[in-house]
Amino acid sequence: MSPPTEFVRNSGGSIISRNALEGVAPIRWAFREEPATEVDNGWRFLSAIDDDAYLSVPANMTVVSFNTVVEIEPAVLPLLYLPVGSDIAIHREAGGPILLIDRPSGTPLQL
Repeated sequence: MSPPTEFVRNSGGSIISRNALEGVAPIRWAFREEPATEVDNGWRFLSAIDDDAYLSVPANMTVVSFNTVVEIEPAVLPLLYLPVGSDIAIHREAGGPILLIDRPSGTPLQL
């Protein structure tokens, strides 16, 4: 596998579910926590089919470059600089645009 395209230099690492990384299901949820390390950007990405049982298995999550996540789902690129505590749903309309929705308010983001 070739290195990811560098959309953003030094964008750090993100945690992503293997379902999303391996293309089993699209990324549906993104949230930002306090970074765990210096290279962690705090972003966590979950797929549309991840449930509590799946997420309770640590091996089902992995660390990748944020640029890898952008290769999988380009719509997440503008999320990088949102603050810790951000909680985003990625909503896809059949044949329409992808909406990034602030989950607490239900409001589409204007990024």
